[in-house]
Amino acid sequence: MIIILYLSVALIAIAFLILVIYLSKTLKSLQLTLKNVASTLEGLEGQMQGITTETAQLLHKTNQLAEDIQDKSAKLGTVVDAVQGIGGSINQFNTSIKQAAGAVSSSVERNQEKVTDVVSWSNAALEIYKKWKQRKHQK
Repeated sequence: MIIILYLSVALIAIAFLILVIYLSKTLKSLQLTLKNVASTLEGLEGQMQGITTETAQLLHKTNQLAEDIQDKSAKLGTVVDAVQGIGGSINQFNTSIKQAAGAVSSSVERNQEKVTDVVSWSNAALEIYKKWKQRKHQK
């Protein structure tokens, strides 16, 4: 019976030794995997620092661009105001021209009889002059 006890203890010791060996191999494999993960994370950290730097530069340039756009927009606003002023002036000029044309047209209509009379008197005067010249030539 004691032999069975010794054999059992020996079997337990062998099983424990096998367990320790496999556990040791697993832990070594885990250690290698963790080293690979650590090196990957270090590379990732370096890349993240580069991305962070580039992002900060991009934000800085974006802010500068936004300020430039605001400045140009304000300047463009004054140009738009000036163009609106010119448009108003042109509208006033057109209105003035229409009024002047209307005044001339109504003046011509009012004086149409006078113009017709002047033309008839001019024609009559020319006829009289021609006849007077012919008589002078005949004498």
